[in-house]
Amino acid sequence: MVRDFSDVTRVVVKIGTNVLTLNDRLDESYIFSIAEEINAVRRERCDVLIVTSGAIGMGARELGLSGRVTGVRRRQACAAIGQPILMNTYKAAFARHGVSVAQVLLTREVLNNRKSFLNLKNSVEELIALGVVPIFNENDSVSTAEIGTTFGDNDQLSALIASKVDAGLLVMLSDVDALYESDPRTNANARRIESVETVTDEIIAAAGAAGTVHATGGMQTKIIAVKIAEKAGCRVVIASGRAANILTRILRGESVGTVFLAQPRLKSRMRWILNTVPSGKIAIDDGAIAALRRRSSLLPTGIQSVTGNFAAGDVVVLVDSTSSETAKIVTSFGSEELRRLIGRHSSEIAAILGPGRRDTIAPPEDIVFLE
Repeated sequence: MVRDFSDVTRVVVKIGTNVLTLNDRLDESYIFSIAEEINAVRRERCDVLIVTSGAIGMGARELGLSGRVTGVRRRQACAAIGQPILMNTYKAAFARHGVSVAQVLLTREVLNNRKSFLNLKNSVEELIALGVVPIFNENDSVSTAEIGTTFGDNDQLSALIASKVDAGLLVMLSDVDALYESDPRTNANARRIESVETVTDEIIAAAGAAGTVHATGGMQTKIIAVKIAEKAGCRVVIASGRAANILTRILRGESVGTVFLAQPRLKSRMRWILNTVPSGKIAIDDGAIAALRRRSSLLPTGIQSVTGNFAAGDVVVLVDSTSSETAKIVTSFGSEELRRLIGRHSSEIAAILGPGRRDTIAPPEDIVFLE
């Protein structure tokens, strides 16, 4: 059944900025309330991990700033001020139930690097085993879009976390209670979409832009998050964070919000490759594309050009003759080495780069097509 979550043993709960605030201030009573409900769910049936927004907004309000916070340095400063305010409130809320919380601040770099990603996964599993509630947020005080370390919003971060920890359900608590066929703020007759089997162009069109002065996400960012989570075999529910006992009601199968169904689960390594921001670009010819689709390895003879600076072990994107992004790979060679190998035969690799090197750029298991 679409809303039968009886098999779910791990839930990621994302709480948006607009849910956490009331009258332009952090709503401590809400955090205490949701902590009580989360603790009850943990005690009765499954692990719960939290992805929280609100650090920049909390910092801005602490400083008495009005309007949307802009500029990298100003946003970083507000995040540094707001994050401890946020965590202190979570800590106090869960302490009432004898539960410890852990702060986990992330940048894209952590998840892009395979070693740090695995270390993160292991540490989170240990926290859960110790009975601790991990609370994730983007490390806004050091993340900058200019260096490509941002997630863009915590909707995407929550989906990546759900994918990494093999959660069965991602609950996105928002100030919007569901996905509608049209914008309910401008159309009083807009109909709620009960469930979505797969994200289509029509579903993307139904998602409106959003965000208030301190929120970065909207329904469109949530749909992007759904597309990440569904490939991990993870269902997603978007619902109102202010509805009474919302998490409990979702888990017992009530028809609240919108549920998005999961797709067949990709292997963990394939998901990591797919969700990693590429460090560079390799243009390959049509013959190489055809060979890769037959599950062959990528060979240097099919390479036409290399863009960017990257190292062996990085994820890069492959583009075809029309410059369309086709696949992502984990490359066995750095960018400078690949430039020396363009159009050469595999048998020449040792003579060009020295002995002991692989004879392929990437094997089939390190190649994921984007479609």
